Amino acid sequence: MKFRGKSPAGSPAIAPLVSPKRFSLKVALWLLDNPRLADKRSVKHLAGRMLKQPARQGVVVAQSRLGQMLCRDCGTARDRRIGHELLRQAARAGDSRAQLEYGRLCQAQDPEQARYWLELAAGQGSQEARRLLGLLPSVH
Repeated sequence: MKFRGKSPAGSPAIAPLVSPKRFSLKVALWLLDNPRLADKRSVKHLAGRMLKQPARQGVVVAQSRLGQMLCRDCGTARDRRIGHELLRQAARAGDSRAQLEYGRLCQAQDPEQARYWLELAAGQGSQEARRLLGLLPSVH
């Protein structure tokens, strides 16, 4: 028997354990972190769609992961531009993965900008950022 509307007086309303938005974020991150699924184009597309709304709402981890996907896996200039902006926002919010990735992206065009972001990532313990800092031309 299904009840519509309010729950009967005798039974308490069951609150959802995880909000739908947070659930979609967790599923998207799981899909991207799953070694068997992450390389499949359809999985990346689905995860990207699931990350879009949280990224728009300012969820830093969603901005970081969607930005990385758009910069690495999309062929259009528009998607790469959006990816750069999302990575920049996440990097400014303190996400070390975004700082590392944004520093990588800046290396060719703006080494000083790259140095800034890589130093922030290295300050948070990123060994890869430290390695990349060693490859940048020294400042005189």
